[in-house]
Amino acid sequence: MFAVLSLDMGAAMKTLVLTLDLVGTFVFALSGAMAASRRRLDIFGVLVLAFVAATSGGIVRDLLIGATPPAAISDWRYLAVSTLAGLVIFFWYPLISRLRNPVLIFDGAGLALFCVAGAQKALVFGLEPVMAALLGMLTGIGGGVARDVLLSNVPAVFRSDIYAVAALAGAGVVVVGDALQLPTTATACTGAALCFGLRLAAIRYGWHLPTARAPETEADTERIDQGR
Repeated sequence: MFAVLSLDMGAAMKTLVLTLDLVGTFVFALSGAMAASRRRLDIFGVLVLAFVAATSGGIVRDLLIGATPPAAISDWRYLAVSTLAGLVIFFWYPLISRLRNPVLIFDGAGLALFCVAGAQKALVFGLEPVMAALLGMLTGIGGGVARDVLLSNVPAVFRSDIYAVAALAGAGVVVVGDALQLPTTATACTGAALCFGLRLAAIRYGWHLPTARAPETEADTERIDQGR
């Protein structure tokens, strides 16, 4: 009886992780396709950027925990979902672009879903709680970093916006919930909501982390260099 119950719980966990992964893939693909459309890329460029933005974080996560080959390249559903999202944006970009900051909204939603999915999968593979939270954060930020790098933008995670911190907070909720043996679905939803809420609040109210203080003028820079 206990063996059957354990098997059912394991199957339920895998189903939850897969669901979060696929939904996150779709949303992050939307953000990648939106960013590509803003740069006026052709349809091939839009689809490539949608796939890269949607799967980079998951691929890195799977490689680090030894889940090879990564699900994003071994399961056709990931490619299908990202392609669908890319086509939706390519053909309906004028309509969707009327939304306020659609790239940021899609990016925040993808970040929220991926950070909890990454933490959940890391826990399934037996990682320690702290490392599971960090891997959840890495899963969340990977797609956005890849998207921004391909578009020659400074990745959001390296700017002052609350980005990686929001992902870490969401993943942390999942890890704490697992340690307290709380319902998995409830902790995943709570973690995703916290991450998404932090990200949107940071955008709305301008929350940011401290940034490096650089000289304001070239003269100040030269003075510092001469003093070394």
